[in-house]
Amino acid sequence: MAARPLDLGWVRVFEAVGRLGSLTAAAQELGLSQPAVSYTMRQLEEQVGGPLLVRGHRGCTLSPAGERLHGAATSAVAELDAAARAIRHATARPVVRLFTDYGFASFWMMPRVAAFREVRPDADVHIIASAAADPGMDAAEDVAVLFGGRRDFPSDALQLFPETVFPVCSPGFAARHGLSGEPGTVGALPLLHLDSTPEPRWFVWGDWLRAMGVARGADAGDLRFNTYGLVLQAAMADQGIALGWAGLVDGALADGTLVAVGPALSRPESGYWLKPGRTLSEPARALIDWILATVKAP
Repeated sequence: MAARPLDLGWVRVFEAVGRLGSLTAAAQELGLSQPAVSYTMRQLEEQVGGPLLVRGHRGCTLSPAGERLHGAATSAVAELDAAARAIRHATARPVVRLFTDYGFASFWMMPRVAAFREVRPDADVHIIASAAADPGMDAAEDVAVLFGGRRDFPSDALQLFPETVFPVCSPGFAARHGLSGEPGTVGALPLLHLDSTPEPRWFVWGDWLRAMGVARGADAGDLRFNTYGLVLQAAMADQGIALGWAGLVDGALADGTLVAVGPALSRPESGYWLKPGRTLSEPARALIDWILATVKAP
């Protein structure tokens, strides 16, 4: 009996029984039946040659021999769990979490995320898109790209591109209405509005019309949407004219899906800003460097 090595399948069961003082509680914690736990304990006592538990009406306590073996079992379980966590951490793919709004996620990040994967094939990017102005930058986000003014962000935030808007529509809509870049002709046609917040931090059509000196009557025929993606989809579907943000509509202009049909309006102190999280992993730093380099690239 003394030379026979113990079957170690009992270790976690015995650790739970000794810690909880109950076969039933141990069974519940481990997802086992109470008879299975009881059988395991009887088999263990047979292997060591003596009682390990003092059973009573309200549970069980450890015998002196049980105390000794339970100390070893507790240490073994802790060391094995720690080793398993270390192995999982070493083999897990790093994840970088990027918080941003729907516009930046859809029209800037998503078309380019494959390029970052080529740079860092070992890292996964989780894009968390929301209409919220600020995620609070808790532990759930590594990097945030948010819209606002310089005063809205801490000193370590970096501006990706300033706010510049101009009217855009589909090529067919522009041809049908003879749009040639004159502000007055834009004001006479249906406009597509982004109404996702009561006090928008970005330019709206009223800002552009006032800056261009365009007077406009009732906006019958205008359409309003709560996400920028819907605004641009409506513009591509010949429904009217949208305000296009430089940096977000560049791809659609390049492939001819949209065309610019009016002068630009800019606000240099406003725009999209990159805000690093409190603590950054190496892949998160790589994502920040890649975003900054991509924005600067021609």
